[in-house]
Amino acid sequence: MSATTSSPPGTVRAGAGGSRRRDGRRRSPYPHWFFLPAAVVYAVLFLVPTLLSFYFSLTRWTIFSSEFIGLDNFAQFFSEPALTKGFVNTFVYAVVTSGAKVVLGMALGLLLTSQIVGRGYLRSVVFFPVLVSTVGVGITFQVLMNPEKGVVNQALGAFGIDQVGWLTNPSLALFSVALVDIWKGVGLATVIYMAGIVSIPNEYREAAKVDGAGAWTTFRNIVLPLSWPATSTVVTLSLIGGLRSFDLIWAMTKGGPGFTSDVIASVIYKQYQAGFYGLSTAGNVILFIAVTAIVIPLTRFLSKKEVEM
Repeated sequence: MSATTSSPPGTVRAGAGGSRRRDGRRRSPYPHWFFLPAAVVYAVLFLVPTLLSFYFSLTRWTIFSSEFIGLDNFAQFFSEPALTKGFVNTFVYAVVTSGAKVVLGMALGLLLTSQIVGRGYLRSVVFFPVLVSTVGVGITFQVLMNPEKGVVNQALGAFGIDQVGWLTNPSLALFSVALVDIWKGVGLATVIYMAGIVSIPNEYREAAKVDGAGAWTTFRNIVLPLSWPATSTVVTLSLIGGLRSFDLIWAMTKGGPGFTSDVIASVIYKQYQAGFYGLSTAGNVILFIAVTAIVIPLTRFLSKKEVEM
């Protein structure tokens, strides 16, 4: 008499690969508690600090005590012109840097995947700024953009251009830092675009060439839509980096002159330095909400466009 074995409800017998559900999906061979270490690390390093930040943003706190004050910190944050100026500057900085990285990254990606002399060397040159310390880049360009002794103004003076206050002119300081950020980060965008362009099958280009399509038509109808995943990645990474920017701005201007080049991160840091811990924590919460509210819908939109293309 042969022995029979029973299977758990909702599953059917399968081979050595493990049980299979009635809907056809294979049951995971690993117990769920395998995920426990990662879940603990995630909770300790992200969930708990995030929840505590939301709580302390509603208090006036020091290291030893806290007083619940409700939404007063948020009201104060948006009522002070210097703080709201940093909020606006953050979005301006993020849009300018991410937009420039997309355009320049695409252009350099096309150039460095074409048949040009010294292509390997040029790829190294373009990517090199990504490897350099951000603080080191900021200090270096602070010296180079010095209004009186900087190399940039000396070079412009040779062409009869007067000295430019790159980091001292309130209307230029933020955009000067953004220019340096673009120089440093465009190499990563270029590499992503190169990977996207190289992955496009040559058959598409050859078919377009047979049909008499020119360079612009080929770019618009083949390269641009098929490299959309690269565009989506560059836009997302650049925008998140721009919204969270701090180190380069602090190294070059410290938010000056005045508050004209302040972003949310530098404002938060200054509030911590001044001892307004509750106000600075509220700024952190505002930054977190702003980044989440922008990035999640943007990611979904870009993913939808990617599927359509």
